[in-house]
Amino acid sequence: MTPEDASKFIAYVLRHAPESIGLRLDAEGWAEIDALVAGAVADGRGLTRSGVVHAATSGMKKRYELSVDGLRIRALQGHSTPQVSRSFDAAVPPAQLFHGTATRFLDAIREQGLVPGSRQHVHLSADEATAVQVGQRHGKAHVLRVDAGRMHALGHAFHLAENGVWLTEVVPPEFLSG
Repeated sequence: MTPEDASKFIAYVLRHAPESIGLRLDAEGWAEIDALVAGAVADGRGLTRSGVVHAATSGMKKRYELSVDGLRIRALQGHSTPQVSRSFDAAVPPAQLFHGTATRFLDAIREQGLVPGSRQHVHLSADEATAVQVGQRHGKAHVLRVDAGRMHALGHAFHLAENGVWLTEVVPPEFLSG
């Protein structure tokens, strides 16, 4: 399994389908690394402990966190599995945040705003370049600007994940431009 394949597989399992390999996550999303590896191997995937640690400690995306004792791993955000309900401290966002999307989603976004879909939060970036990269994963990229300062002033809660991703429940259309 290539490092990129390992990282994508780990993200899928920790965020969306731990049960697909018989893995149990606690309420904060933590899983035993040995159980993750054993489940992956039983599923016919060549995942190793060193591959898990490499996925958690390399790359710019910083999708994962290792426990202090090095025995557990969790995805930092992006969960759709109902067994995980990570708690994040509220944070004051910058005046403007960004959301990268594909152009084919713009009509729905302009009508409904940004909604988490199957995930628990809407993900926002502090910089436009990151938003472009996110949008490109889904097609031709388009970056939306979010008036986070005004949203926050009106009572919308924001949270900052450990990897710098900003999270909120929804972004109504009136707070979007671009």
